[in-house]
Amino acid sequence: MKLEKVVLDVPEGTNLIFGQSHFIKTVEDIYEALAASFAGIKFGLAFCEASGKCLVRVDGTDEEMKKTAAANAARLGCGHSFLVYLKDAFPINVLPAVKAVPEVCSIYCATGNPVEVIVAETGQGRGVMGVIDGSPPQGVEGDDDVRCRKELLRKLGYKR
Repeated sequence: MKLEKVVLDVPEGTNLIFGQSHFIKTVEDIYEALAASFAGIKFGLAFCEASGKCLVRVDGTDEEMKKTAAANAARLGCGHSFLVYLKDAFPINVLPAVKAVPEVCSIYCATGNPVEVIVAETGQGRGVMGVIDGSPPQGVEGDDDVRCRKELLRKLGYKR
């Protein structure tokens, strides 16, 4: 078995949802879930098919995000994994809909941070061993940090 680190591109101003599913129907069902989440959503979706033709299946509403998703999925090369790149949208707004898609088995991460994926490769194929999402903590928040966190959540409209 060989271990490899694959760095996923997360372009400035985009967010990523990375998960695993189990069927080619994933592409259309995640597309429908995202499109129904809110009007005008911009996203690209790529799914690594693990049987049959074993193609990277691609869909979305934004050509740039589709290209980003396809290139990263091809480089990752892990069967039945999927990547959703969001522009002008946040995972928190669509994640419940994505998780509700019957083919979705798990979500590895949903982030705008740099992402590294630890991939194992065997004679059969490639699989995700783990995900490194962002940077390690630099300390424990103090009173000012708590106040800033709470202000940000209210400014963004996630809390009252």
